[in-house]
Amino acid sequence: QVQLVESGGGLVQAGGSLRLSCAASGLTFNSYAMGWFHQVPGKEREFVAAISWSGGGTIYANSVKGRFTISRDNAKNLVYLQMNSLKPEDTAVYYCAARYGLIGYARNEYDYWGQGTQVTVSS
Repeated sequence: QVQLVESGGGLVQAGGSLRLSCAASGLTFNSYAMGWFHQVPGKEREFVAAISWSGGGTIYANSVKGRFTISRDNAKNLVYLQMNSLKPEDTAVYYCAARYGLIGYARNEYDYWGQGTQVTVSS
C-alpha cells in the first residue's frame, strides 16, 4: 500500500520560511518523479514544483521560482519543499504526489497523493 505523508506545515509571518517534508512508503521511490501541489478552498489544486526520480531535474510554477526549492533523498524516501520569502497568497493546503516515470506539471498524471498539510502565511 502506497503512502505519502506530509509534515512541516504551520503558521508563519510573511517573509518567513517553512520546510515541508513528504515521507513515501510502499513504492519504489527512485522510480517516481515527485511533486508538490497546493489548493485553496473553492479552487483547483495547482502545481507548485516537481523533481525527477534522480533529483537531477526540477520544475517550478512561475509564482514560486526563486523562493521555493524542491529536493529529495532517495536513501530515505523523502522529498522536501523549502519555502522562503513566503507571501500571504502562498496560504493553502500543500500536497505531495508521486508520478511514475518522467517529471511533469499536470495533476492528472500523478498516481499517488498525500493527505496534505496546511500552510498559513499571515500579513
